[in-house]
Amino acid sequence: MEELQASLQPRGLTLSTFPDKGRSLLAARDFYPGEVIISQDPYVCVPNNSLTESRCDGCFSKSNLKKCSACHVVWYCGSSCQKLEWKLHRFECQLLAKLDKERRKSVTPTIRMIVKLYLRRKLQNENVIPVTAMDNYNLVEALVSHMSDIDEKQLLLYAQMANLVNLILQLPNIDIKEIAENFSKFACNAHTICDSELRSLGTGLYPVISIINHSCLPNAVLVFEGRLAVVRAVQHIPKDSEVSISYVETAASTITRQKTLKEQYLFTCTCVRCNKLGQYDDIQESAILEGYRCRDNGCSGFLLRESDEKGFVCQQCGLIRNKEEIRKIASDIKALSDKALKCSSSGNLQEAIVLYKNIEKLQKEVCHPFSIILMRTREKLLEILMQLEEWKEALAICRLTIPVYERVYPGFHPLLGLQYYSCGKLEWLLGETDDAIKSFTKAVDILRITHGTSTPFMKELLMKLEEARAEASFKLSSREDSYITL
Repeated sequence: MEELQASLQPRGLTLSTFPDKGRSLLAARDFYPGEVIISQDPYVCVPNNSLTESRCDGCFSKSNLKKCSACHVVWYCGSSCQKLEWKLHRFECQLLAKLDKERRKSVTPTIRMIVKLYLRRKLQNENVIPVTAMDNYNLVEALVSHMSDIDEKQLLLYAQMANLVNLILQLPNIDIKEIAENFSKFACNAHTICDSELRSLGTGLYPVISIINHSCLPNAVLVFEGRLAVVRAVQHIPKDSEVSISYVETAASTITRQKTLKEQYLFTCTCVRCNKLGQYDDIQESAILEGYRCRDNGCSGFLLRESDEKGFVCQQCGLIRNKEEIRKIASDIKALSDKALKCSSSGNLQEAIVLYKNIEKLQKEVCHPFSIILMRTREKLLEILMQLEEWKEALAICRLTIPVYERVYPGFHPLLGLQYYSCGKLEWLLGETDDAIKSFTKAVDILRITHGTSTPFMKELLMKLEEARAEASFKLSSREDSYITL
């Protein structure tokens, strides 16, 4: 790791190891909000291709796709992306082309990642692909696999997948156990590659970025510019402080976050938020985010279970909600949710809207106004209303989500900035220019920190803000002219 340490030094970073965390990335100088801490291209990556959706292997675009005529697995949007990938795909293509049609269907994105991993290692060993301090297989070998923490069922699955990879590669001296361990490393260390609006595009392995540890209150954020992973500071990070990002959705109770991290990443978080587990403030926040509301609509209190477990007591006014009443509403919500999911999956959006509105109505009876469960339902409603071009309703729902986003996300969280952006676009579309300027401005204030200002996405947002300001200025000027004429 000496070469990596030397490569990180000019970037103002250093590696360190802690007994409870393992390897960590530390700031060797001060970093300030919006500043790029580190960026890295993927060692290997694949798009999220499925039977129903395909993306270009080079840029992850869905437009103008043509399937590779030899392997019939990989897609490209044009010759430039094909040339970009050719050094590696040339060999992958030969291997995939040898598989029969049925076996080829088993080549999932995860299988392809491992195949590409070994091919890239081989090509780097043969000096076909250059090796650098931040781009070499040794960095992959150094990643934690947590193999000792994995249950027998998962180990068996990894072994079966490893056998398929071995069958595809047919390379000498391939260790099945090592392949299985790399599957485990991917599960713990690979990142979901997203577009600027945080929509999933693919999966990539970024061995240096993977050194950065998790916090439920991180001081940095990971975003992607194409396939390039970029980590930016969202707080002032003093010299000698650890750089941290979030691995999971942070809008959740401590228990939910801990459960997700344990299941997916096999560790228990000890960040400043998680250390409050069981304290009164944490219990209150968890009950608000994922619990029930007081039956008095004028009360903003949260509920906790009675000692006899027969009901829930409001911690503000003392009113009791019957356990069976809540159970009945929860059961109705579950039944409606199952139907709504089927309708939206089958494209029956009009019926899905009716069902989600009924779900929202029931959730408002039992969930706290700041409930993330209610927020998720409104997010789904917003998504479908946008698809149906029901702009007024979409704006009304979007505005309902904003106060919850402001509560559950830190000030410089990309999801908060993107929700302001969505609100601004709807307001501008509906002629509410002054409100749109306010929303766009709030979006810019956040997203310039998390996304920078040079990407096409941010340039478009800044252009929209300027156009909205120009429109507002023109309207004001026109009104003043009309007043003078009168």
